[in-house]
Amino acid sequence: MGEGDPMACARCGSWSCRRRGVAAGLAAGATVLVHREVVRPWHERWGATDEEVAAVLPGDDLIEEPADQITRAITIDAPPDEVWPWVVQIGADRGGFYSYDWLENLFGLGIHSADRIVPEWQERQVGDLVFAEAKGSGGWYVVEVRPGEVLAMQVGDPSVGRPARRDEGARWQFQWTFALREGPGGTTRLLVRERVAFGSAVTRLVMAPIGLVSFAMTRKMLLGIKVRAEGRHHRSGDVQPDGQPAVQPAADGSR
Repeated sequence: MGEGDPMACARCGSWSCRRRGVAAGLAAGATVLVHREVVRPWHERWGATDEEVAAVLPGDDLIEEPADQITRAITIDAPPDEVWPWVVQIGADRGGFYSYDWLENLFGLGIHSADRIVPEWQERQVGDLVFAEAKGSGGWYVVEVRPGEVLAMQVGDPSVGRPARRDEGARWQFQWTFALREGPGGTTRLLVRERVAFGSAVTRLVMAPIGLVSFAMTRKMLLGIKVRAEGRHHRSGDVQPDGQPAVQPAADGSR
């Protein structure tokens, strides 16, 4: 067996073999450390300040002792009353999610993000189901809504017509909150918070890889809302044939 053979290394205990083992261990440890101390904190609080991360948002009390709490934020150069219409019309059967439509549609979700505000989509009530896919087979139940301020939702269990619970069915709870705060100079701070709780260690393990996907999709969504709200705000004098103020296309050219 050659010097690079792992069985030979295990038997010989040579200094070169031990050095390679130590180097591999250090590299693995460094990777884990960088992810835990740098990468994960960055994507779990992208754009958010320390105060925003620590803030108690409406609906936080609905999931006790969450396994994870994630807060992301963005500044939008438009007042809250011009950002809210884009937020309230999210949903697969409404304005979409302003994110990577092509990626969502690889899974057959039928998402088409809107580039205009639709009057018929401007009402949400507690108990409404915000659909995750165009076929309307699942999504989030609205648990709190304050026009211009807050839209809070929890992953639903359509079989019982209410939010899912960690001690039932899918064995997890997930809350999604959009909070709008008025900023200086007529701007808006848009916060998106995720709180998740698991009913078992197995469920948490299975759901773990979703974190990075959630970050990519949420970041794109925040940027998508920003582009649309700012486009309408700065181009409010331009009117489309349907009477709706025009907006600029999303940065990736999606609708």
